[in-house]
Amino acid sequence: MQIRGALAVAMLSLAASSALSEETKMQNRPYLGPYLGMWITGDGHIRQELLPNGRYDEARGTRKSAYRGRYEVTGDHIEYWDDTGFTADGDFIGDVLHHGGMIFYRDGKKPE
Repeated sequence: MQIRGALAVAMLSLAASSALSEETKMQNRPYLGPYLGMWITGDGHIRQELLPNGRYDEARGTRKSAYRGRYEVTGDHIEYWDDTGFTADGDFIGDVLHHGGMIFYRDGKKPE
């Protein structure tokens, strides 16, 4: 009976380790595409940096790192998974990011 219990614990531990490993891989998916860098709303209030390690860091006003999480870009579409649990998405049209009803410009520069 003790062997059976020990075997069950070992199997559960292995399964949990495998699931954690898969989650870690998803969080650290690198991105080296054309949309890397800083995206800023026209008024400068929201600043979102897309990092090459597949993570983003968003500042709002004077609050640095107000939101953080991971992101994935497919074509011109971006999906976000915030560390607090909510999800969002957006679309790049040229050098403009449309996300959450807001418009972001690369480095805060509006296109001419």
